[in-house]
Amino acid sequence: MAIGGNLLFIVIGVIAVLAIIGYLIWDRGRIKKITALHETALNRRMYELAILKELGDRVGYSLDVHQIIDIITGSLHQFIEYSVVSYMLLAPEKVIFKLHLERSVSRAFIDDLRTRMLGSLSALLDREFKKDQVEEVISGAILVPEVDDPIRSFFNIPLVIGEKVVGVLTISHTKAGLYKEEEMTILYKIVGQASQAVTRLQDVVKTEQEKLNAMVESMADGVVMTDTDYRIVVVNPAAKIMIGAPDKKEISIFDFIDNLGGKFDIRGQLEESVKLRKPHLADRILLNDKFFQIFVFPVLSKTKLREGEVLGGVVIFHDITHEIELEKVRQEFTSMVVHELRSPLDGIKKIAEAILGKEVKRDSSSFEEYLQMIHQNSSNMLNLINDILDLAKLEAGKFEVHPVATDIKEVIEKRVAFYKFLADDKKLKLSAVVDKTLPLEIMVDPEAIKQSLDNFISNALKFTEKGEVTVAAFVHNLDKNITEEIKSLGTNFPTAFPGTLKIKAPVLVIAVADNGVGVSPEGLGQLFSKFKQLSSKAMPMGKRGSGLGLAITKGLIEAHGGEVGAVSTSGVGSVFYFVIPLLLPTKS
Repeated sequence: MAIGGNLLFIVIGVIAVLAIIGYLIWDRGRIKKITALHETALNRRMYELAILKELGDRVGYSLDVHQIIDIITGSLHQFIEYSVVSYMLLAPEKVIFKLHLERSVSRAFIDDLRTRMLGSLSALLDREFKKDQVEEVISGAILVPEVDDPIRSFFNIPLVIGEKVVGVLTISHTKAGLYKEEEMTILYKIVGQASQAVTRLQDVVKTEQEKLNAMVESMADGVVMTDTDYRIVVVNPAAKIMIGAPDKKEISIFDFIDNLGGKFDIRGQLEESVKLRKPHLADRILLNDKFFQIFVFPVLSKTKLREGEVLGGVVIFHDITHEIELEKVRQEFTSMVVHELRSPLDGIKKIAEAILGKEVKRDSSSFEEYLQMIHQNSSNMLNLINDILDLAKLEAGKFEVHPVATDIKEVIEKRVAFYKFLADDKKLKLSAVVDKTLPLEIMVDPEAIKQSLDNFISNALKFTEKGEVTVAAFVHNLDKNITEEIKSLGTNFPTAFPGTLKIKAPVLVIAVADNGVGVSPEGLGQLFSKFKQLSSKAMPMGKRGSGLGLAITKGLIEAHGGEVGAVSTSGVGSVFYFVIPLLLPTKS
């Protein structure tokens, strides 16, 4: 019994040892299997990270979906087996069908693959595609007719950018049952992350494009942008208006060709600019009563991957009508200045020649008259030159006023007295009306006020043939009616005075009213502009001036923080006025 018991014990022990050894062997195998699975998963994860890094490094900020899919398909052989990797992408007028053959297959294999992929694309987009719409590109191994193995493994992945299907990616093989869930999961993740990256970038580009479009839409210049096939991709409202098609939605290059009427070869200039990669400046053209300067530029890519590639062309129609009008005005002004200086200089020269030639005796009455003429002519020239210099200072922002305590009533009365002889000569009544409540002293630049009054009074006398000229000064308060304030002075203006003024009250208002020829509404808008004069119809013959006086007055009054203006009725009269803040001297 003891022997039997020992034997049983030994047998049990041996079984236990064998069980332990078996378990250890099984566990070691299980561990190896688990380790292998972990290693496989790690390798897949490492591949996933590697391809995403490669995708980021090689693509950067590219929006070229073809390029991104090429990078993905070029890396798939590292973790998945296939005979052919292919993709279909939608293009504006075709379907790009690109295949890479890892091993040789037959033409029948390719045709079957194309049919399947077109079917998938049609199902995804609910749209039918014809075989003649497909543009095929094959790389890798060659087609071998003798290889008649069909497609036995096949997997499609939709390509989605911005929630919109743009194509399909497919892997296929002649062997059956190759593709497992793990491979498909990685492939989905890679394609998905690439699609998300492009979508995010497209959103950024779209936002910036909307900003750019808003800027282009608001530009006064006409802007037309085309692609390399000279199809218009951008055209702003200004360009549409320019060719007389403001409401037309679809604009083509032919609309511009037709409406430009041979004045500018837009297609030819675009082709030349794009071909030579150089900008072109065209001569000015007249189109619908406006002058345009036309600029043509090639549009070149600045991205690293496509740097220097021609993307299209752009044409800018710059309206230079105002510049031409201004140049014409400047030329007329220059001509006027030359004339204004030539006449008195010529008079001075002839008088000097007569004196030097002793044709005029020094003790004669004519000699004194000639000296007066020299003085008058030289004074006229000096006044014109001073006006030009003052205007230059105003334009350069270097003109300054120096306010001091000034008796406005005294300044007005002296200017009225100065022009009294001229008014009497024309049998006009010239008078001054000053508000009794006007402060004795106001902080202004007396020389600037004097010059402004001279411009207003001299113009009023120049353009008034009968009647009277009145200089009025009063304080306008915000709670008072201007018309009532004028009536309280005991005078009536020939035309209604503005009911409101732009600057805040209380202010000093000085106005010069006349019963002259008046100014047309069009002329009123130009009165205080540089180099602008009244039209010849509104101005008596021989009474045109330099056109600088009122512009200088405007600058002088605005330098005081005030404003100038005029109201007029043709054939009835005018009121020219300026308004400045009522600033009183500080008490010491």
